[in-house]
Amino acid sequence: QVQLVESGGGLVQAGDSLRLSCAASGRTFSSYAMGWFRQAPGKEREFVAAITWSGGSRYYADSVKGRSTISRDIAKNTVYLQMNNLKPEDTAVYYCAAAVAIRPIQFLTKYEYWGQGTQVTVSS
Repeated sequence: QVQLVESGGGLVQAGDSLRLSCAASGRTFSSYAMGWFRQAPGKEREFVAAITWSGGSRYYADSVKGRSTISRDIAKNTVYLQMNNLKPEDTAVYYCAAAVAIRPIQFLTKYEYWGQGTQVTVSS
């Protein structure tokens, strides 16, 4: 049974940094892409960043490019999202997801497994 468990969210001030973690278990993820998505109140879930588990190729949404870094630790089966210079508009529930893919993909419907989410709140 695949499980994705996010952690690391919290309440921070604008300009602060956070590192989100996604612990993955239940299968081998070598042929998967791992993604981070977020959903703000009243808005649709949107793509943030993705990485291929095997090769480490990365792709970012324009809204976070230059401020965020996605990475993975194969030994720990964990994916990270380091976010710097946080803004109030980054406030959302952040979700980790997994998709069978050889490239980092941004399309929500391609992702098969999802975590429960972690709340990030950025105050101005």
